Amino acid sequence: MRKFKEMNRVVVKVGTSTLTNENGMLNQVKISHLVTQLATLMHGGKEVVLVTSGAIGAGMGVLGLTKRPETIPQKQACAAVGQVYLIDLYQQLLAQHGLYCAQMLLNHDDFTNRERLLNMTNTFHALFEQKVMPIINENDAVSVDEIKIGDNDTLGGLVASVVRADMYMILSDINGLYTANPQTNADAKLLSHIDGLTDEIYQMASGSGSALGTGGMITKLHAAKIVIKSGGQMLLLNGSQHNAVLDSLAGKELGTLFVDTKEKPLHAREHWIAYRSKAKGFICVDDGAKDALMKHRKSLLPKGVLSVEGEFLVGEIVEVVDEQGTAFAKGIVQYSSQDIQLIKGVHSQAITDILHEKHFDEIIHANNLVIF
Repeated sequence: MRKFKEMNRVVVKVGTSTLTNENGMLNQVKISHLVTQLATLMHGGKEVVLVTSGAIGAGMGVLGLTKRPETIPQKQACAAVGQVYLIDLYQQLLAQHGLYCAQMLLNHDDFTNRERLLNMTNTFHALFEQKVMPIINENDAVSVDEIKIGDNDTLGGLVASVVRADMYMILSDINGLYTANPQTNADAKLLSHIDGLTDEIYQMASGSGSALGTGGMITKLHAAKIVIKSGGQMLLLNGSQHNAVLDSLAGKELGTLFVDTKEKPLHAREHWIAYRSKAKGFICVDDGAKDALMKHRKSLLPKGVLSVEGEFLVGEIVEVVDEQGTAFAKGIVQYSSQDIQLIKGVHSQAITDILHEKHFDEIIHANNLVIF
């Protein structure tokens, strides 16, 4: 029996397929029912954050488009138009329950920059104190690849970790995680409980059932990892099921619950390095260095570095990849990419001879390195 009654703060992410008809246009009946569930939670004393898709779908309806835009400028223009309509619709529906909402448009820089992250966190708590529902979306109208989060599953996971939500719920067009793709395999079984994300779990993931959204099952597993590594839990539900939000929080076993009881959550700074920061480049290391980092939690020394990609300065975040190109860690560098190019593969004693100065023996100190 799931015990969710003591939960006070819930982040709910609703996908495009849960908000729209098959043609991509907004379905106000679906949205109204969702808002009623969220309003019920708020009147019951819960603090609720809504992460919503649907801005492009709303823009399509306002502009009279019959198919989803294909170019980035068209999508951004459509999102800009649709976001106004979408937030107005939410406010009208919430007003029927005597509640208010606030719009917050975010991108990855809001999580990477520590000052902006602090300001964002303070805004959330001020809204909670006023019993206002924050409604979150990515700032699609101006986002470019360098600052784009890319999907609202991940955005919701980041928000849930920042506000330290008791539960992160993803409402999608699927019932949860199956052992195989239920659309192509009749023997696929729904998994109701996942304790820790293993390679086997990732192998079960497949694409989403809808062509309207951007988040497949892999992005949902990535979001789950972000949440459970911060000490939270995530529930993946079918948003079209009647009263899915209320029934699941009442203890009914719907969807797939993701937790991790086997490992300790990351500290806030570690979580920021691993999941909220955006890597400025990559450092490729040999197998010996990978073993030292992963098994023995050692610092990264110049000797183990094979190559460097990207341009970054001292104090910026980079990903550490193995010889196959697979990322397994992130950390804060103590040397710039230009300097690392010069000292890669050498012993730390040789740094002074090459750079004419040496501030550190390590490229990334163990205290500033997080293993995925």
